[in-house]
Amino acid sequence: MSKKNLLNSKDIEIILHRLACQLIENHNDFSNTVLIGLQPRGSFLANRLADLLKNEYQVKNLQLGLLDITFYRDDFRRRDAPLAATATKIDFLIEGKNVVIIDDVLFSGRSIRAALTAMQAYGRPENIELLVLIDRRFSRHLPIQPNYRGRQVDAINEEKVLVTWKETHKKDAVYIEFK
Repeated sequence: MSKKNLLNSKDIEIILHRLACQLIENHNDFSNTVLIGLQPRGSFLANRLADLLKNEYQVKNLQLGLLDITFYRDDFRRRDAPLAATATKIDFLIEGKNVVIIDDVLFSGRSIRAALTAMQAYGRPENIELLVLIDRRFSRHLPIQPNYRGRQVDAINEEKVLVTWKETHKKDAVYIEFK
């Protein structure tokens, strides 16, 4: 398998700042908005955005939660190996709030559908938006589209988009892997 670099660490840094500014534009002081990162891979993006918003843009009222969707996935029982769940860390209600779901790659839309179901345990939000680093626009199985996207990628189903974060792989990068 070969892979091509789509984004390097500088590209990702620029995209993160742009996404943070778009969030500020739409949510002002975040007094009625919460960020929910999808475990495990969306949590890196969510944490990075939260740090940027707090430290670079002085957003004071930011609430960040991390949501595990393992047992809400429609392919949960179809896998050969059991899925390993991670911890959900949401210490607030989302009732009446604007929720921004954050994930690294939007592929088929099934993870987002699972997140919508899992969030019901935390209340009924006023509004839900979706933020992704990579939007694989020709891969959707469900009618789900992001409100905020870092980069749109035209990858066919046999190609894989891989996101690496410095927290886990020593560097930030996005690759497309070919067979």
